[in-house]
Amino acid sequence: MRKLGRSGLHVAPLCLGGNVFGWTADEKTSFALLDAFVAAGFGFVDTADVYSIWVPGHEGGESETVIGNWLASRGQRDNLTIATKLGMWPKMPGLKAANIMAACEGSLKRLRTDYIDLYQSHRDEMETPQDETLEAFGRLMKAGKVRAIGASNFEAERLKSAEKIAEEGGFPRYDTLQPLYNLVERDFEKALQPLCLELEIGVIPFFALASGFLTGKYRSKADTEGRTRGDRVLHYLNDENLALLDRIEKIAKARNAAMAEVAIAWLRDRPAVVAPIASATSLEQLKSLIRGATLQLTAEEIAFLS
Repeated sequence: MRKLGRSGLHVAPLCLGGNVFGWTADEKTSFALLDAFVAAGFGFVDTADVYSIWVPGHEGGESETVIGNWLASRGQRDNLTIATKLGMWPKMPGLKAANIMAACEGSLKRLRTDYIDLYQSHRDEMETPQDETLEAFGRLMKAGKVRAIGASNFEAERLKSAEKIAEEGGFPRYDTLQPLYNLVERDFEKALQPLCLELEIGVIPFFALASGFLTGKYRSKADTEGRTRGDRVLHYLNDENLALLDRIEKIAKARNAAMAEVAIAWLRDRPAVVAPIASATSLEQLKSLIRGATLQLTAEEIAFLS
């Protein structure tokens, strides 16, 4: 188990992305995925109130509702570490104190639980003073409704200023950061990674598999056609990234592993990273993610990939 920053929370080195729950994984499939995930000794799940508003006919809250229904059905609250986010849903936008309080109540109701383990600002919001945001989170923590807080999609300077404001004002600090980070998206390493190491902020990167690109299934524009996330990987189709896929594939074949497993294993052990976030829509995909969370790469393999 790994520490989530200074929060006191400990999680296994893989976070199951709940963005697919109620979308590309219907409720029955989502229940099966959660059952298998917990049975394998994991239990860290990430979602957001806005999931999955992008689906025609959806209005947001679908993913949290599926998780809540699973909890009501299985009664395994102690076996889940639930991370959810607020601030990006058009229905409840931003990080003003009143919105944080109301959004939390909505998430608690959909999740059918009394507390959220990790409550995250989904994206930065310049219009609201950071002390207002952190003070509101503090009230939720004092009420026992939230155990720890985190930030998502924050730049280094804003994360650093939030830390200073929290320290000076006696507010809770962001114990985690959820950035875009994987083998092809490495801007995180420039300023955010050293800052997270300095401040002991645990990193839970999203799009660990680059929307599926790192699985090797997208190697040409034709491969993206008709795929749910195909349009998200078009910009990865260049010579440099395709050469990276070849390197991943070489290691995967030598290890008798899937390419996704190699990509997860690489990310899992990057400095500051606690648990990569990756989604699955089938039990076979989930098993592969779990194998990636336990695969140990050699120093030579890591250097070859990096």
